[in-house]
Amino acid sequence: MSRKAGRTPWDSETGAIRKNWSGKISIALVYPNTYAVGMANLGFQSVYRLLNDDEETVCERVFLPEKGKPGKPLSIESGRPLKDFQVIAFSLSFENDYLNVLDIIHLAGLPLRSNARGDSHPLLIAGGVACLLNPEPLAPFMDLFLIGEAEALVFPFLETLRKHPSRKKLLEHLAADVPGSYVPSFYDPAYHPDGTLASFTANRSGVPEKVRRMFPPDISTSPTSTAILSEASAFESAFLTEVSRGCTHGCRFCSAGFIYRPPRFRSKDCLMEECRRASQVTNRIGLVGTAISDHPHITEVCLHPDFDGLRFAYSSLRADAVNPDHLAVLVKSGAKTATIAPEAGSDRMRTIINKGITEDQILSAAQNLVRAGILNLKLYFMIGLPGETPADIEAIVLLSQKIRAVFLAESRERGRMGQITVGVSSFVPKAFTPFQWAAMDSPDVLKKKIKVLTSGINPVANLSLTADSPRGAVIQALLSRGDRTVADLLEAAFENNGNWASTLKSAPHATKRFITRERDKDELFPWDFIDNGILKSFLRTEYERGLSVRTSTPCPIVHCSRCGVCRG
Repeated sequence: MSRKAGRTPWDSETGAIRKNWSGKISIALVYPNTYAVGMANLGFQSVYRLLNDDEETVCERVFLPEKGKPGKPLSIESGRPLKDFQVIAFSLSFENDYLNVLDIIHLAGLPLRSNARGDSHPLLIAGGVACLLNPEPLAPFMDLFLIGEAEALVFPFLETLRKHPSRKKLLEHLAADVPGSYVPSFYDPAYHPDGTLASFTANRSGVPEKVRRMFPPDISTSPTSTAILSEASAFESAFLTEVSRGCTHGCRFCSAGFIYRPPRFRSKDCLMEECRRASQVTNRIGLVGTAISDHPHITEVCLHPDFDGLRFAYSSLRADAVNPDHLAVLVKSGAKTATIAPEAGSDRMRTIINKGITEDQILSAAQNLVRAGILNLKLYFMIGLPGETPADIEAIVLLSQKIRAVFLAESRERGRMGQITVGVSSFVPKAFTPFQWAAMDSPDVLKKKIKVLTSGINPVANLSLTADSPRGAVIQALLSRGDRTVADLLEAAFENNGNWASTLKSAPHATKRFITRERDKDELFPWDFIDNGILKSFLRTEYERGLSVRTSTPCPIVHCSRCGVCRG
């Protein structure tokens, strides 16, 4: 069904929840990007369902207004402005949306900074993976962060909110009594003369020195799946369901592989039930997770006779998991394109990042995919990784050409060859990973590396390169690695209408301090006040193993003492 001219993007959706406001807590759940992007975010949809599962709460969605359509952000369900809600809750997945957060607060007619708001204003809170990594650049703008996974946070928050309508008392009780609650105004950072963080301490009694990350040990008890289907979503009318949370492999650049420890898989029965539910509304299911192919029952579920009419899509496949069962799922679903992420071009670099796959496995995967009739391939690589040399950049070109040769050889019998798209992103060191100490390449260095890749890949038939913006990656690094002082730069960029080049030109120290500098071994990080269970010493050891070109074994998913998450 095509959308008619003049209709809103949400006219085609099914599953929206509309409640009477009388006597209920009102929460505006805000995704700081467009409707299409927000509705494709499974975490956002999951929180919407969780909040509305509470009978005494009404939750409505708000998105960034579309370009060219100025005006105050209004809720989808009732068309109310943000000022009408008791709580404005931001769902934050990506640091580059932070400017949009300030834009939405401003458009709502609210003071940007928390210390300028009072009891007459809504409570502004935030959660999501970006907050779990490092909330500090947004700290002065938020009254509260919920640190962890929504299933373990939503209901304790609502219960406390009902008991304490006064903003001051509410925040005090949340900080003291509800684990995972971080109230920035209750903590004071101090700095060394060189601008690095010297200390981070609570400024009142009863508030913990560290905020504990909250998570549900069993994710099967609360399915994370699409709550609202929409043709206007970035994934159109696909039903998304989470297969797993976290990852066993321990790639040293990947935040999801560490902050979601221990890795958890949904039960077979849970996945079967979600697929049955999906089959009632669509024939397209998107499987979401960082290690989908590691799920012990995933192909059994996808190939079940009950789901013969369903098309399953994997977000990506590890090269060492392209086996007959996974290929059968892709073929059954009519897949024309598969995605593999080698991450690096050489086996040496893949050892440094602990990727755990070899060139032979990557080439074998490519061969098996085209033999199965899947003629298009997307490859994902990173540049600027620790220990990278010019030879490692050339290795990306060589590996891409080797994969093309495999595709060409296997495609001759079919009379045509598909397209291989090589996607390249700039490495950004993320909090709570072994590479959190690493320096990031400057934009100029990254541009030179992209130029080498472009000249080696684009002239080759059936190969094409896409690369992210190095300057965009640098802004992401600033916002993901910065301390509370970065809030001033964020506000300055907002006042400059998003002109980061001008903003950073007026603060030349920021690039070196937060982005291109390798952090000292014993440095205090802005995010160290978050206790997610992982020992900092474990992460440091992993960093040094990477620089020594040594691998580490995957997480065993049993109680052990290696990383610290399962201790006690």
